[in-house]
Amino acid sequence: MKRITLSIIACVMVFGMMAQEFWLGADISGTSALERFGVKLYNNAGEERDNITLMRELGLNAARFRVWVNPRGGECDMHDVLAMALRAQAQGMAIMIDFHYSDWWADPGKQNIPAQWKNYSYKQMKRALAKHTAETLQLLKENGVDVKWIQIGNETTNGFLWPMAHTPENMKQYAGLTEAGYKAAKKVYPKSTCIVHLDAACDIDRYHTIFNGLKKYKAHFDMIGVSVYPYWDMEAGLTKSEDETLERVIENINTLSKEYGCPVMIVETGYEARRPEEGKAFMTRLIDAARNRTDGNCPGVFYWAPEAEGHYPLGAFHNHRPTVIMDAFKSTKE
Repeated sequence: MKRITLSIIACVMVFGMMAQEFWLGADISGTSALERFGVKLYNNAGEERDNITLMRELGLNAARFRVWVNPRGGECDMHDVLAMALRAQAQGMAIMIDFHYSDWWADPGKQNIPAQWKNYSYKQMKRALAKHTAETLQLLKENGVDVKWIQIGNETTNGFLWPMAHTPENMKQYAGLTEAGYKAAKKVYPKSTCIVHLDAACDIDRYHTIFNGLKKYKAHFDMIGVSVYPYWDMEAGLTKSEDETLERVIENINTLSKEYGCPVMIVETGYEARRPEEGKAFMTRLIDAARNRTDGNCPGVFYWAPEAEGHYPLGAFHNHRPTVIMDAFKSTKE
């Protein structure tokens, strides 16, 4: 009996060591900009904290940083990202790098070619994208940053680098540029996970369009990244309630994982900061569902800019302090 008991304990220990870590993260790319503008953040005890330290205290184990090519004032250029990534890594957080391939914001409604690349041919664009990807990642690697995930574009639902890789007309060129980014990333970080990220995870049709196109033209990806925002889904008429958003997202994560043979990560989410109790409830349910209803195929959830408030409605702070929305990340942490 004693021998059997010890064997069971050993098996449990091995299983625990093999169990996949679940990632609770946030995109905190605005950290250095907040500090340049002198914005102070505080924990719920009223103690001043820098944004990265505060996120770690709130239970997050991963951080996401966007990269712009030649941004105004250097915000989120490769050097700014390096400084923030080093700080996050020093706090024990895993690092995700999100290439926008633009000088400014890139999302489904805008994917502007960087000014320096404006008149490039398709061949020149592939070289420029690969060079920017490799140089950014090499800078991080040479300075000791262990990059776990790399996004090849941000919410590329309609492609990127418009009009050259606008997918309704130029799927083949979008796939070719995505492949150029993938190969450049793997040369620097061979063990990294490369992500292609789209918005509105409640709408599976847009995922089929992009990922079938990538497969058709033999572009590679390791993971599908999704955005989950019930606020925007309902505003766009994609769903009628946050419950519908959540249920369709979990169903689609399971479907996409099976169809494309890869994990599906929630790399962006958010809720109205003015409704913190409802936000905490939704985020708790979303994290629990991602962890427990996807057969391990959704390895994490990232909140987008929780520290943002005022101009952006879906942060998670009020008066420069975290609301109870952020409690979801601690209450669901094993």
